[in-house]
Amino acid sequence: MSVGVSALPPVLTEAPVLARVVRGGFTESVHRASVCVLAPDGSVELALGDITSPIFPRSSNKPMQALAMVRAGLDLPDHLLALGCASHSGLPYHLQGVDEILAGVGLTRADLQNSPDYPVDPVEHDRVIAAGLAKSSAMQNCSGKHAAMLATCHANGWPTATYLQMSHPLQSAIAATMAHLCAEPVAAIAVDGCGAPVMAVSLTGLARAFGALAAADATTPEGRVAHAMRAFPQYVGGEGRDVTALMLGTPGAIAKDGAEAVYAVGLADGRGIALKVADGGQRARPVILAELLARLGVETNADAELRDAPVLGHGVPVGAVEAVPW
Repeated sequence: MSVGVSALPPVLTEAPVLARVVRGGFTESVHRASVCVLAPDGSVELALGDITSPIFPRSSNKPMQALAMVRAGLDLPDHLLALGCASHSGLPYHLQGVDEILAGVGLTRADLQNSPDYPVDPVEHDRVIAAGLAKSSAMQNCSGKHAAMLATCHANGWPTATYLQMSHPLQSAIAATMAHLCAEPVAAIAVDGCGAPVMAVSLTGLARAFGALAAADATTPEGRVAHAMRAFPQYVGGEGRDVTALMLGTPGAIAKDGAEAVYAVGLADGRGIALKVADGGQRARPVILAELLARLGVETNADAELRDAPVLGHGVPVGAVEAVPW
């Protein structure tokens, strides 16, 4: 399925202002966002803006992609399954995990087809550049997902050279799993930043999927994915990442951040949360989620990390990105 230029969707044009950038007490900029919260029974608990038109969840799709792989026979220990759900920081243990997945099926980093990049972690990023190393697919944040895709192909006897093509059985399985978990068809397919297909669903579908994953029995494929993310949140992101802090600080929660300012969360009681910042501004994403969790009465020890968004002037804090009351 190809995607052409489309009209601006309501999820972007009808999004209310949910965050503002304050500098010296003056509101300098604002961010509009749409939010969906579903109750455990799937009913809408909260809707801000449009929640039915499709978005690309980007890396927030990864737990659903991992579920499709587990359903197709992928069998990894929890820390490596969590890495299959990850937008990792490129730390040494992340790269070691990628190598473990590949070596387990007789493959190497040369088989990865995701876009080469430097690590997300700023210290590791600078260290790699100072060492004169080139960008690599292994260091790129999606390499855990790609290694898991290759391992799934190996488990099924599917070709590995074409695993990123939409016609490949792996990608067909992912599309079917997403449609089932979101309870809606995939609305569009394009190419993600890493080279894999990215599939569009609504915020309602995304919230439904994460609520179902979080509430699933541990013995099911859904429960295996959720358990792995909870047990090894540092493999899903990394030290200093808000998505890791959120899972560490919120009992029973699973969460996945996505490019262009998407966030999806499943809570232990089966509620699902999905949000999209209309302008793609990542600085507003965790701040809006922190306010949302507080208003939902969700206890978390990650509030400070989520709200930590200072505005700098001459290198010192002179304001902050903060939630707008609704």
